Amino acid sequence: MLKKKAAFFKAFLKKGNRNGSVMPSSIFLCRKMISTIDFTQAKCIVELGAGEGVITREIVKKLGPDTQLFVFEMNTEFVEQFLQFNDPRIHVIADSAEFLGKYLSEKGIDKVDYIISSLPLTIFPPELKEKILSESMRVLRQKGVYMQYFYSTIVAKYLRTKFRNVRMAYVPLNIPPAFVYTCQN
Repeated sequence: MLKKKAAFFKAFLKKGNRNGSVMPSSIFLCRKMISTIDFTQAKCIVELGAGEGVITREIVKKLGPDTQLFVFEMNTEFVEQFLQFNDPRIHVIADSAEFLGKYLSEKGIDKVDYIISSLPLTIFPPELKEKILSESMRVLRQKGVYMQYFYSTIVAKYLRTKFRNVRMAYVPLNIPPAFVYTCQN
């Protein structure tokens, strides 16, 4: 655990523009982020910005036998050290979330049930943020769920321009405290 926290903090110092936090998500934030997933019905789940995999591991614990999980993380050190799974249902991709559709298409998947995002979209260039959200909306099935956390409420208005239904929950037991947005198209 200490190794993961140290690696996460080192990545923040090195790549603060891609790592939005100094610490991995708390178990409370992880549980909130996956709380809407119906693991008995989900066929495809996508995680954007897995970091060292704290949310990923919570998803994997509950993953259905026929559910595919696509995990996007650009930090190759995290991918090599923390995101190795010997499981054909799990696809770890060391590339940008803006190419989500390309990787899904390669596996014959058109639509996904859930997208769980830890990406620090508020610090991304506007065009990259727009590409990632547009691509996420394009691959999300009707009534699919997009979960995103931030450390402020300033993005609520932006998310409401993209999604029909946006709900917010506060998770105080995290460093820093977080706001979780549950969005539906």
